[in-house]
Amino acid sequence: MAHGLVDVRIYTTLPNRLPEFVRLYEELAWPLQLKYLENCLGWYTTVEGELNTVVHIWGYADQADRERRRNAMAADPAWGTYLKEAAARGLLIRMENRMVRPTGFFSAFQAQKA
Repeated sequence: MAHGLVDVRIYTTLPNRLPEFVRLYEELAWPLQLKYLENCLGWYTTVEGELNTVVHIWGYADQADRERRRNAMAADPAWGTYLKEAAARGLLIRMENRMVRPTGFFSAFQAQKA
Protein backbone atom coordinates (compact mmCIF):
# COMPACT_ATOMS: atom_id res chain seq x y z
CA MET A 1 0.00 0.00 0.00
CA ALA A 2 1.30 3.45 -0.90
CA HIS A 3 1.21 5.79 2.05
CA GLY A 4 0.08 9.20 0.83
CA LEU A 5 -0.45 10.31 4.44
CA VAL A 6 1.58 9.33 7.48
CA ASP A 7 0.44 9.89 11.08
CA VAL A 8 3.39 10.31 13.46
CA ARG A 9 2.26 10.00 17.08
CA ILE A 10 4.52 11.05 19.95
CA TYR A 11 3.45 10.24 23.51
CA THR A 12 5.34 11.20 26.66
CA THR A 13 4.77 9.31 29.88
CA LEU A 14 5.50 10.27 33.45
CA PRO A 15 9.03 9.35 34.52
CA ASN A 16 9.46 5.62 35.19
CA ARG A 17 6.01 4.82 33.77
CA LEU A 18 7.06 4.06 30.18
CA PRO A 19 7.25 0.27 30.69
CA GLU A 20 3.75 0.26 32.20
CA PHE A 21 2.37 2.27 29.28
CA VAL A 22 4.02 -0.04 26.74
CA ARG A 23 2.60 -3.15 28.49
CA LEU A 24 -0.91 -1.66 28.62
CA TYR A 25 -0.72 -0.60 24.99
CA GLU A 26 0.59 -3.99 23.84
CA GLU A 27 -2.14 -5.84 25.73
CA LEU A 28 -5.20 -3.70 24.92
CA ALA A 29 -4.49 -1.26 22.08
CA TRP A 30 -2.01 -2.99 19.75
CA PRO A 31 -4.41 -5.77 18.64
CA LEU A 32 -7.14 -3.22 17.90
CA GLN A 33 -4.87 -0.87 16.01
CA LEU A 34 -3.53 -3.70 13.89
CA LYS A 35 -7.11 -4.79 13.16
CA TYR A 36 -8.45 -1.35 12.20
CA LEU A 37 -5.46 0.80 11.20
CA GLU A 38 -3.42 -2.10 9.73
CA ASN A 39 -0.48 -0.08 8.40
CA CYS A 40 1.96 0.35 11.27
CA LEU A 41 5.21 1.74 9.89
CA GLY A 42 7.01 1.72 13.23
CA TRP A 43 6.58 1.67 17.01
CA TYR A 44 9.53 2.93 19.06
CA THR A 45 10.66 4.11 22.48
CA THR A 46 13.40 6.68 22.85
CA VAL A 47 16.92 5.68 23.77
CA GLU A 48 18.45 9.17 23.72
CA GLY A 49 16.92 12.62 23.67
CA GLU A 50 13.62 13.27 25.42
CA LEU A 51 13.14 10.23 27.62
CA ASN A 52 9.89 8.45 28.50
CA THR A 53 8.69 8.90 24.93
CA VAL A 54 6.93 6.59 22.51
CA VAL A 55 6.77 7.24 18.77
CA HIS A 56 4.45 5.24 16.58
CA ILE A 57 3.86 5.80 12.90
CA TRP A 58 0.86 4.78 10.79
CA GLY A 59 0.41 4.95 7.03
CA TYR A 60 -2.81 5.79 5.20
CA ALA A 61 -3.76 6.20 1.56
CA ASP A 62 -5.22 9.64 2.33
CA GLN A 63 -7.17 11.57 4.97
CA ALA A 64 -10.44 9.79 4.11
CA ASP A 65 -8.74 6.41 4.64
CA ARG A 66 -7.39 7.60 7.99
CA GLU A 67 -10.77 8.89 9.16
CA ARG A 68 -12.58 5.72 8.08
CA ARG A 69 -10.11 3.47 9.88
CA ARG A 70 -9.91 5.56 13.05
CA ASN A 71 -13.70 5.96 13.24
CA ALA A 72 -14.17 2.19 12.96
CA MET A 73 -11.65 1.67 15.76
CA ALA A 74 -13.28 4.33 17.94
CA ALA A 75 -16.65 2.56 17.56
CA ASP A 76 -15.24 -0.68 18.98
CA PRO A 77 -16.11 -0.93 22.71
CA ALA A 78 -12.70 -2.51 23.37
CA TRP A 79 -11.05 0.75 22.27
CA GLY A 80 -13.12 2.61 24.86
CA THR A 81 -11.95 0.11 27.48
CA TYR A 82 -8.32 0.83 26.58
CA LEU A 83 -8.84 4.60 26.71
CA LYS A 84 -10.54 4.40 30.11
CA GLU A 85 -7.79 2.22 31.55
CA ALA A 86 -5.04 4.46 30.19
CA ALA A 87 -6.77 7.54 31.64
CA ALA A 88 -7.33 5.86 35.00
CA ARG A 89 -3.63 5.03 35.29
CA GLY A 90 -2.64 8.60 34.44
CA LEU A 91 0.45 7.49 32.55
CA LEU A 92 0.62 10.18 29.85
CA ILE A 93 1.62 13.79 30.26
CA ARG A 94 1.65 14.74 26.58
CA MET A 95 0.28 13.42 23.32
CA GLU A 96 0.92 14.89 19.90
CA ASN A 97 0.44 13.76 16.37
CA ARG A 98 1.74 15.09 13.10
CA MET A 99 0.25 14.37 9.73
CA VAL A 100 2.97 14.29 7.08
CA ARG A 101 3.20 13.44 3.37
CA PRO A 102 6.19 12.03 1.53
CA THR A 103 8.05 14.33 -0.81
CA GLY A 104 8.15 13.56 -4.51
CA PHE A 105 11.79 12.52 -4.46
CA PHE A 106 11.22 10.15 -1.54
CA SER A 107 8.21 8.56 -3.25
CA ALA A 108 10.37 8.04 -6.34
CA PHE A 109 13.09 6.50 -4.18
CA GLN A 110 10.60 4.08 -2.61
CA ALA A 111 9.22 3.15 -6.03
CA GLN A 112 12.74 2.29 -7.24
CA LYS A 113 13.30 0.00 -4.26
CA ALA A 114 10.09 -1.97 -4.88
